[in-house]
Amino acid sequence: MLMAIIPTSLPVEDPVLKFFIVLAIILLAPLLLNKLKVPHLLGLIIGGAIIGPNGLNVLPRDSSIVVTGTTGLLYIMFLAGLEIDLAEFKRNKWKSLTFGFYTFIFPFVLGILGGYYLLGFSLMTSVLFASLFSSHTLIAYPLVSKMGVAKNRAVNVTVGGTMITDIMALLVLAAIVGMAQGEVDNMFWVRMSISVLLFGAVVLFVFPIIGRWFFKKVDDKISQYIFVLAMIYLASLLAEAAGVEAIIGAFLAGLALNRLIPHTSPLMNRVDFVGNAIFIPFFLISVGMLIDFKAFIKDWETIKVALVMTGTSLSMKYVGAVVTRKTFRFTKAEAGIIFGLSSASAAATLAAVLVGFNVIISETESGEPIRLLSESVLNGSIFMILVSCTVSSFVSQRSAQKILEAESEDTVADVNTEQENILLSLHYPSTVEDMVSLMVLMKSGNKRNNFYALNVIGESDNESSEKHADKLLTTAQDLGAAADVKIVPLTRFDTNVTEGISNEVKEHKISDLVMGLEKDRGFSASFVENLYGGLLDNPNTNVIIYHAAQPISTIKRHLVVMPRNAHLEP
Repeated sequence: MLMAIIPTSLPVEDPVLKFFIVLAIILLAPLLLNKLKVPHLLGLIIGGAIIGPNGLNVLPRDSSIVVTGTTGLLYIMFLAGLEIDLAEFKRNKWKSLTFGFYTFIFPFVLGILGGYYLLGFSLMTSVLFASLFSSHTLIAYPLVSKMGVAKNRAVNVTVGGTMITDIMALLVLAAIVGMAQGEVDNMFWVRMSISVLLFGAVVLFVFPIIGRWFFKKVDDKISQYIFVLAMIYLASLLAEAAGVEAIIGAFLAGLALNRLIPHTSPLMNRVDFVGNAIFIPFFLISVGMLIDFKAFIKDWETIKVALVMTGTSLSMKYVGAVVTRKTFRFTKAEAGIIFGLSSASAAATLAAVLVGFNVIISETESGEPIRLLSESVLNGSIFMILVSCTVSSFVSQRSAQKILEAESEDTVADVNTEQENILLSLHYPSTVEDMVSLMVLMKSGNKRNNFYALNVIGESDNESSEKHADKLLTTAQDLGAAADVKIVPLTRFDTNVTEGISNEVKEHKISDLVMGLEKDRGFSASFVENLYGGLLDNPNTNVIIYHAAQPISTIKRHLVVMPRNAHLEP
């Protein structure tokens, strides 16, 4: 039976075995490399190189790998847009623009000079050659996000700058290829500008309207996740139709849905989990499958091109990070993470080099095609991708750790001694999901403990009340688990509901009490009486009455009504 599952020839064709091999790499790479203190992202790339067609030829880089890997690339850019702090992003827009200019223009200018004078390329080829390492891919962003520094200002600036470099590099690609094929005329830039502006307007202004409507109408969690995935691909398709790379569309889709998917919500947890568990590792493995170690040493031209590309890329990306630090007075650790995130080349580089390689501008006397970008440039690009991703992973991990250490030192003297304990008082089944969602939004940072769900059974209640309580509390626990939050269920027998809630508030030192109103009912006389008859007596507890009319993330405007002299209340 064992022999039946062992392949007799390579590459493996059995889809079950192929998927198992990929999953084994995704599982084992972090476990092994974490012990060596090596970023697991690098392990996935190396694993792809070993099992790929240019390594042991265990797996082919077929359509299944390409489709899933492409989704992973789009996912990285989508998460970057989705997780970004929009308020911080707006504040740093000029910093992002400046950094994007720095990190593009330095390698671009030096790349043109190196291609023209050192490698003997034509001016047109040199310009396209320089664009290959002027852009960058946020390969290390999942690592930085996992470590908890995704909201740092330096990361924010780098993410914004990434869009600048990718757009500029892809515009260079479109222009050079168009010139090589004789397609650039006076209307070329007009058509390009109109299509890009129209695409951006649709994604940034129409997508939020569609998303807000969908999340209002559809409560099913699976449908919500599929909707998010569909919006990623739709935005990517619109980007390609506009003449830019799909990754631009994925990033803008993340920005468009940013306010509709709270960062601590169950939906965000699902989006993040599936991407980091499946799609992003597939992308890294697919990148590794492109690596051909033999090609690097088969001729001197490939080695020379690879060294020029890698040296120019890393040195100028470092210069861009240092100049950005000096310009905006970032810390040394922040400059390090800027360099780490911006040093990796993959997505736009692959797109450009493959397009340039397939453009034939003429033929030799013997009939051999003369390509816009030669095979040496193609192989040199793969070498640069491997080295730059390695550097990016190590530098990003080390710099993120330094930022975490600095932030922890800054917060030691500013620690709040008040403990956050949130209690949900559950009574109506229709309010449980909304109350848990509100609690998840209220909690501080990555806090996952000291959350309680309570149902009080009074003396006059019957036996069915216990079953009702169990159902409510189990539902709350399940919803909390979906958002990676542990909710402790509490069932209390007391003389009445008000006494039961008040006693639990005192016993567990509750800082925030959340109570829900049925959607079809407002404040009743008995509810108001209970509220003022004991629930508001504790000055150390915030009492929040939640009447959910729609998902809180879809609300555009919040009105706060405060009585006169409210600031004098204890």
